[in-house]
Amino acid sequence: MPDEDRQRVVVVNSTPIITLAIVDQLALLRGLYSTVLIPRAVQQEVLAGGPNRAGAPQLAAAPWIKAADLNDPRRADLLSDLDRGEAEVIALAQELNADLVVIDERLGRRHAKRLGISLTGTLGVLLRSKRKGLVSEIAPIILEIRRRGVRLGDGLVEKVLDLAGEEG
Repeated sequence: MPDEDRQRVVVVNSTPIITLAIVDQLALLRGLYSTVLIPRAVQQEVLAGGPNRAGAPQLAAAPWIKAADLNDPRRADLLSDLDRGEAEVIALAQELNADLVVIDERLGRRHAKRLGISLTGTLGVLLRSKRKGLVSEIAPIILEIRRRGVRLGDGLVEKVLDLAGEEG
C-alpha cells in the first residue's frame, strides 16, 4: 500500500526551511513528501543573507526542493497583509491545488485555514517524522531549535510532545 504522505505535494515557507536546516533536519521533508516546492519569494528570502546564512547552504544542497513561479502573481498581491514569501506560499498552493502548506507564522496560517488549505508547521513535520520512523525522538530536536533562538510557545511544544508520547 503506498504511503499517502509520500504522494503529497507540499509548498513550504522560509521559516520551516530555516528552522529545520539549523538543526540539520531539512531532509525530513524529503522523507515525508514526494514533491517539495517553494515559491521564488521564499527562495529569495532564504538566500538573501548570503551563502552562509542559516538555511542557505542547506537549500542550495537540496535539489529535491524545487523553486516554482506563480502563474498569476496578482493572487499573492491580494494577501497584502502577509510578507511576500507567505503570500506566495498560499498563492502557489492554491494554483497547484497542493495537498499541504508548511507555514509557522500565525497570520499566514489563519489565511490558509480561511482559504481551506491544509497546513502544518515545523513541529507538525517533526511529529509526522516521528510517526513515520524517520526520527526516534523529537524532544531533543525541539530543544535544539529553542537553543538556536527560535521561539516556540510552551503550550504548543507540550501538546506536540504529548502527541509524540514524549516529555520535554
